[in-house]
Amino acid sequence: MNANIDVLYISHGGGPMPLLGDPDHSELVSTLTELAGTLRKPSAILVISAHWEESVPTITSGAKPPLIYDYYGFPPESYEITYPCPGEPALARQIQQALEQAGLPARLDAQRGFDHGHFVPLKLMYPQADIPCVQLSLVNNMDAETHLAIGRALQTLKHDRLLVIGSGFSFHNMRAFFGPNTPDIQAGNQAFEDWLEQTCSSTEISETERGRRLAQWEQAPHARFCHPREEHLLPLHVCYGLAEQPCDTHISATVLRKKAGFFYWRATPQA
Repeated sequence: MNANIDVLYISHGGGPMPLLGDPDHSELVSTLTELAGTLRKPSAILVISAHWEESVPTITSGAKPPLIYDYYGFPPESYEITYPCPGEPALARQIQQALEQAGLPARLDAQRGFDHGHFVPLKLMYPQADIPCVQLSLVNNMDAETHLAIGRALQTLKHDRLLVIGSGFSFHNMRAFFGPNTPDIQAGNQAFEDWLEQTCSSTEISETERGRRLAQWEQAPHARFCHPREEHLLPLHVCYGLAEQPCDTHISATVLRKKAGFFYWRATPQA
């Protein structure tokens, strides 16, 4: 584990709803605000959001990225949310170099802004918007091994007190969110959450086995029910690839009537 980097996977909720006082997001809001209070304050934040996919890993490199309101059908105030954090072009270049040195072609994007997988949770965690931020895309092949490799490549970053956030949702079946919450649906949700907690937390599992389980995540109980498409899970793969050890903290919260997970790997100080 890199002594300079804290790693956190979060379930970020539905669109802007955590910022609108939605009661089904109250546990998510309290979890994120409490987590921010326990973390050392980062000097910069790198977010891997479920809401950005490219053909190769792509990094925001603008000095003042705008916000992207990539959600639809919400109240007018949802499109007036502000989060004027600065970008960090030097960190973006360092991330690009780390990926390319690991054999992963990567590019910079000086025009793209921050999507809601970025600014919604950060507005809860760090409302002052005074920490420089960079966002890294997923790769649109949706390959688990690729995203584990992206995480491993980031182990070489030298940025002091960097916080890496994988911003997704450990349960992401849109139809199930808004349909009847039957006992079968609850059981499937819980079974996958239990598997994910064991996979990321257990000290009885070797790192080789942990990586294999995440690479073959579709074999987990009710995996494809919980993730018909895996873009909200893959930020966790990047986080684990970077940490390559059991997480220090697992938190479960009920969000939109479903169990959702948060995983934290604390930077390990060098002896």
